Amino acid sequence: MRYFLLNFLLAAITIQVDAQEKIKTLPAKKTAQAPKIDGIIDDSVWKNAPLATNFVAFQPEPGLKEDKAHQTQVYVLYDDQAIYFAARMKESKPENISSELVDRDNVGNADFFDVVIDTYNDKINASEFVVTSAGIQLDAKFSAQGEDGNWNAVWESAVQINGNEWTAEMRIPYSALRFANKDVQNWGLNFVRNRQKFQQKLTWNELDPKKNGFINQEGELVGIEKIKAPLRLSFSPYLSTYVNHYPYNQAGIKNTSNSVNGGMDVKFGINESFTLDMTLVPDFGQVQSDNQVLNLTPFEIRYSENRPFFTEGTELFSKGDLFYSRRVGATPVNQYKVNNALVDGDKIISNPSQTKLLNATKLSGRTSKGLGIGIFNGLTEKTDAVIEHANGIKQTIETAPLTNYNILVFDQNLKNNSSVSFINSNVTRSGSTYDANVTAVVFDLNTKENKYNLNGSAKMSQLYGGNFAKPSVGYSYQINPGKRSGNFNYNYALTVVDDQFNPNDLGILFNNNYINHSVYLGYNWYKASKWYSQLQIWGGAKYVSRFRPNTYQSENAFIGGWARFKNLWTGNINIQADAEGNDFYEPRTEGHFFKRSATQSYSLHFNSNESKKISGGAFFSIRHNQLFNGRGFAYGTYQNFRLNKKLRIGTDVSINPQQNYAGYISNDSLGNIIFSRRNVRTVENSLNVKYTMSNKMGFNLRVRHYWSKLMNKAFYTLEQDGRLAQNLEFSKNKNLDQNFNAFNVDMIYIWRFSPGSELSLAWKNSALTFDNHSQNQYFRNLDFTLHSPQNNNFSIKILYYLDYLQLRRKVS
Repeated sequence: MRYFLLNFLLAAITIQVDAQEKIKTLPAKKTAQAPKIDGIIDDSVWKNAPLATNFVAFQPEPGLKEDKAHQTQVYVLYDDQAIYFAARMKESKPENISSELVDRDNVGNADFFDVVIDTYNDKINASEFVVTSAGIQLDAKFSAQGEDGNWNAVWESAVQINGNEWTAEMRIPYSALRFANKDVQNWGLNFVRNRQKFQQKLTWNELDPKKNGFINQEGELVGIEKIKAPLRLSFSPYLSTYVNHYPYNQAGIKNTSNSVNGGMDVKFGINESFTLDMTLVPDFGQVQSDNQVLNLTPFEIRYSENRPFFTEGTELFSKGDLFYSRRVGATPVNQYKVNNALVDGDKIISNPSQTKLLNATKLSGRTSKGLGIGIFNGLTEKTDAVIEHANGIKQTIETAPLTNYNILVFDQNLKNNSSVSFINSNVTRSGSTYDANVTAVVFDLNTKENKYNLNGSAKMSQLYGGNFAKPSVGYSYQINPGKRSGNFNYNYALTVVDDQFNPNDLGILFNNNYINHSVYLGYNWYKASKWYSQLQIWGGAKYVSRFRPNTYQSENAFIGGWARFKNLWTGNINIQADAEGNDFYEPRTEGHFFKRSATQSYSLHFNSNESKKISGGAFFSIRHNQLFNGRGFAYGTYQNFRLNKKLRIGTDVSINPQQNYAGYISNDSLGNIIFSRRNVRTVENSLNVKYTMSNKMGFNLRVRHYWSKLMNKAFYTLEQDGRLAQNLEFSKNKNLDQNFNAFNVDMIYIWRFSPGSELSLAWKNSALTFDNHSQNQYFRNLDFTLHSPQNNNFSIKILYYLDYLQLRRKVS
């Protein structure tokens, strides 16, 4: 998976190394002749290169030293343009080397060699370069927020498999790194080796699972002398063409449309530490389709970000959790005005569901003294809807003005892997629509031994202009002390959000006006037993009240556990009990609440050994509500069938039936809030097919069908005390059932014909249906969806990477 190392960390680590603890060091050696990157370690320059060996396992059993039959040897050199690595990884048998071909930035079922470089040696931030035994490249960045697997760099690698060993060579140009302007430098360095068949991960500098952190347990490459950051300037122009077909079958509207687009991404290294990224007239038409669902909650759905510019190198902007990038180019802020303007006989001619992004810019980097600076700016164009009145006159309605989005971040590293950050986000709109501003201070402090931690934040939001006669100002703060290292860990969290705090113009907050107290306790066993290699148990409790007025809202307690078994399967179990509470959000009307009944839930989840040709997992959960004796279930499976090194097929099935649940359904003509007792059944299926021809070329197919139906059984009026009283009169209304389907096909072929350049062909198919008629049979419902109007989109896109220094060399 893309976030393989993040999962690796979650299985155990986050470590702060005692300043007095001995770490491994490797002397840096400069070479006058660069080695040839072909995966064959036969260049004479490698003979006297410094050697890193004696790796130590971290998973599945920490502390095991590698033996000679499985030895890892790594050589390191550098020159004025790049740093070079050569690795030899031995196995006892050739069949123990796994080497599945997958697309870039994925591991699949393969061994890998991983280089982690902390150029500032700050024990927090690092760059990661990975190559698998099949020659697939991955890269990522580490920060205090974890691993950013969406970051991409241009670098070289090659591998060879020879009998019972495989070798890898890497060339990482300095243009892919940021480092200080010093005559002599020491870089943090670690290597990770993955032996996929045995699910074993080893590192050069040993990781202690009882300590908190990963980057801060690195070794060091010492004595790098007189290297200079090159001019980092690259251009990635693109050209794309689209053909779209939807059967409108209406006069004046074409069923088929086409477009040709062009734009460019620019990267410019302002100095050795800071980089400017720009995207001009971007094209995100080939990104994966959203997993749309039937939303029965009072809160919006948070969708994943799939647009590359907004996923790469955004670790600084994630500070404070104020940046939800889907806001940029999202639904027009005033789209509701269209329905408000409609009268009988009017019809909507056009009403764009998204604003168009004109350009976006990121500037980010970190000084030699540990000050990280990030600036983001995005601009979306004015958006209009058009309606036609009954008399034939057309009216244009502005649904979104020209809008500027901006984020500013200062992040200062402190001793002991600590940091303090200042963040400001701002949304400025032209015209009469309101503007928004949010400011935050975030801190993360550790003791010298990194055993104890205190983190928290203070935030202020402001909405002003537009319909606000005076600014609406809100506040939020959080404080979170705890113990991070050792077998036993604990944590207490206090979060206060007042009733005016609203960061949602550029961030996302599902609800405000609450005070949350929570406690977490956990214990870890890292020493293997007869039946497990790792074991964790945890428990905790949470109490939530309203901020204004200060009234009780909810409380719960939970316990759980996770184990990695000797057969390399994993499993976890969770139990949670929620007391009766007051739900202030489900009624959808301020000043009302729903008396939610006590519930109990139980869940079980397990995964098989992922290195097998057939692997998978299953989960089952049950939830019981005392109100109406409601019961909810969730169960499903996923399977992966690896037919050979090139072809993999995966399936996911989840089923979630709910019986006699209560929830908001409507308001009656008198303004009463109406709830219904309902049955809800949700089924989600997906099929993934991956065929990879080489480490530069591959084909991916993803098919997803989501079906959710709501069937009302009885209707109730919400009383002032939060209880429900049956409403027999409203029960005569028969048209409030809901039946929603989302069907998507995403198929893409990618050919990476040179570093940083690619040709892609994509087909996207989508069908959405929503009605009040529940289809009881799943396959009958699926057939109905497949025969409904579908949107088909075909596209071709070519992206070409141009490096300024390479161009200059060719010209000269």
